[in-house]
Amino acid sequence: MTLLHGATSPDGVPDGAAVERGTAVPVGTAVTGGTAVPERTEAVAVPALTVGAPGTVRSRVPRSAAPRRSARPVPHLRHERALLRDGALRVAGMDEVGRGSLAGPVSVGVVVVDATTRSGPRGVADSKLLTPAARTALVPALQRWGVARAVGHASAAEIDALGIIAALRLAGQRALAAAAAVAGPVDVVVLDGAHDWLTPPAQASLFDDALLDAPPRAASPREGAPSAAPCVDGAPDLALVGEPRVHLRVKADQSCASVAAASVLAKCERDALMVELAAEHPEYRWDSNKGYASDDHVAALRALGPSPWHRRSWRLPVGT
Repeated sequence: MTLLHGATSPDGVPDGAAVERGTAVPVGTAVTGGTAVPERTEAVAVPALTVGAPGTVRSRVPRSAAPRRSARPVPHLRHERALLRDGALRVAGMDEVGRGSLAGPVSVGVVVVDATTRSGPRGVADSKLLTPAARTALVPALQRWGVARAVGHASAAEIDALGIIAALRLAGQRALAAAAAVAGPVDVVVLDGAHDWLTPPAQASLFDDALLDAPPRAASPREGAPSAAPCVDGAPDLALVGEPRVHLRVKADQSCASVAAASVLAKCERDALMVELAAEHPEYRWDSNKGYASDDHVAALRALGPSPWHRRSWRLPVGT
């Protein structure tokens, strides 16, 4: 005999009444004295039952009924709004692209939000999680969202002359200056990652203006020959940039809408620039690899050597 828990009958048979093992008891059937008696009830949806040890019945939830997790993180403004509540007037999300590329600039995107900014456009996400078509489709909405947005670049020549960290800082300052010219100085920058490459080192602060006004210097012998490529932008207006507080957040491009938006704008603008440069140097296939070390790019470097847009201070895979 097996106990069927939760069964009731109109004549008062208690829960746990006994029925023959193996007897099928359909939904809407009462159990009376061990006999299944049809009962007039409306059909109801119940979970499947799995018989375990004698005297127990376990419900089995269909797999399709289990909640599904989102395919990718959905960025939001909770972190930015917390910083605004703490006194900031304007918060900028910042992200870089092109840091590991062999050719072309490093680019930094900035999107500024304030207390009036509504939630980000539908579909915004870390640029690395989006297809090229999805990124491009987002650009018109992102160009209208927030109170200001900009992308700054530092060329291959500047990377060779200054090093990648200082070049990132230069590109970030250019982006901040352009955004501040529209919306005013930024109080806090939410920076993706665990390293603050935006804040100038204290020992270099006295030389920042002179460094930015000077043309790219020759690289040291250890770094190799400098690139002949021109600068992409001029020196940023450091008065507009100010001294924003940097708030580091790992994977901010997946949790902060302003950072995700900045990553998409920077990625789209840099990709477009590399496609333009590919017309001048089609052999490197920058239209598809965007300057990164793809097989066709490396093969062309070994066969032809670097172009003026390559980062010549890097250990490029040249020669056989």
